[in-house]
Amino acid sequence: MTTLADPVPGGRPGDVERATALSGELAGRGVHGIVLAYVDTAGVGRVKTIPTGRLADAAAWGVGMSPVFDTFLAGDAIVTTDVLGSPDGDLRLYPELDRLTVLAAQPGWAWVPVDRITQDGAPHPGCSRTFLRHTLTDARARHGLDFRAAVEIEWSVGLDSAPAGEFVPAATGPAYGATRLVELGDFGADLLAACAAQGVDVDQFHPEYAAGQFELSTGALDPVAAADRSVLVRHTIRAVARRHGLRVSFSPAVNATGVGNGGHLHLSAWRDGVNLHTGGVRRYGMTAEAESFAAGVLARLPALTAVTAPSPASYLRLRPSQWAGVYTAWGLETRECALRLVTGTAGLRDRAANLEVKPVDLAANPYLALGCVIAAGLEGVESEAVLPPETTGDPAHLAPEEAAAREVRRLPKTLAESVEVFRGDEVLRTALGPVLADAVTAVREGEVAQVDGLEDAQIAAAYRWVY
Repeated sequence: MTTLADPVPGGRPGDVERATALSGELAGRGVHGIVLAYVDTAGVGRVKTIPTGRLADAAAWGVGMSPVFDTFLAGDAIVTTDVLGSPDGDLRLYPELDRLTVLAAQPGWAWVPVDRITQDGAPHPGCSRTFLRHTLTDARARHGLDFRAAVEIEWSVGLDSAPAGEFVPAATGPAYGATRLVELGDFGADLLAACAAQGVDVDQFHPEYAAGQFELSTGALDPVAAADRSVLVRHTIRAVARRHGLRVSFSPAVNATGVGNGGHLHLSAWRDGVNLHTGGVRRYGMTAEAESFAAGVLARLPALTAVTAPSPASYLRLRPSQWAGVYTAWGLETRECALRLVTGTAGLRDRAANLEVKPVDLAANPYLALGCVIAAGLEGVESEAVLPPETTGDPAHLAPEEAAAREVRRLPKTLAESVEVFRGDEVLRTALGPVLADAVTAVREGEVAQVDGLEDAQIAAAYRWVY
């Protein structure tokens, strides 16, 4: 007879015993339910929940969830591939107990990310969290490289009392202005308190450029933990906002015009505890491997946009001269470049130097985005790629001949264009594997079909409250 002491494959050794102890501890803290969280191919957070007392069962056996969500669109329509999208089959959600967090802004609840495992105990080939973990394992085995990452979080705060579907900014103060912070100071203070209670180290929190827009930056972690944290922090922002009668949107474009919400990735490569983006002999202190990594990312940015800017609304944000990074250009602290080298302040560079990838928004699945960016960079390391000349100022103002000399070209202007480039990129498709690569293609093509014939304002409205 099988018991909880004999879990099916898919759990981790010792998890059942830990989950049993955690269950009692959580119950003693008034936690009644646990959110099992993951992100689908369209970038939408999906969940199941269990009573706290069922945590040990979840650690042993997982919790059932259909694989059909791999091909859900943002609006919940379903597309198919040759192996995904049917009503058949089942997966198991296994909680990552090390990341279980009591939710400060939702009393009675805890949150935990999950891995998706087949009924037979094998990793599900459509699991983006597993894909990112395998990419990191491969980088360590083949190159001795580790990574640290962080995801910037930008969002727009609206009034929950606004007419259905509309966005009415909850703050009217100017960009980066003290007035805006005063207007929503109670919300901000509660958000910082919730993050602290949940063990999230916040580096910065401030008003941003667009109406009602804010940004929160967190400390760097290993990429899987950074992606987990991105999902947790967004969940927390929503919960705090609701308690203040506010509504938040992480959509790339809340409105059809103006500056949108980004989700820039910060990433650094390390070996044996040493940051490779500083202390080297290449430009601005990069080591040869760090430059090759950056060059690999830069070369694949057109294809990467299918993963990092995956929504039709993403292309309302990706416009020139709005600090969105819409050209294949790199530079030192150049905010119009798609790839920005951040050296950090003198005295902190051994810890702070990193790359910022700008054509990324929060419609992106963070596990897919980080995994694909790392895979692109590793291809650059393997080919010993070299960065082209850097760009200063706004690439949109370069003369055609100068842009060509710097290898500066416009990123895809539509999701359809980005999918077409992604289709032909064997490096990214191989890294993802056929099941996940085909899911990305099918979901993006499904989104394109959903907005066929819509005006920009209609596209913005369609995705406004999805993310």
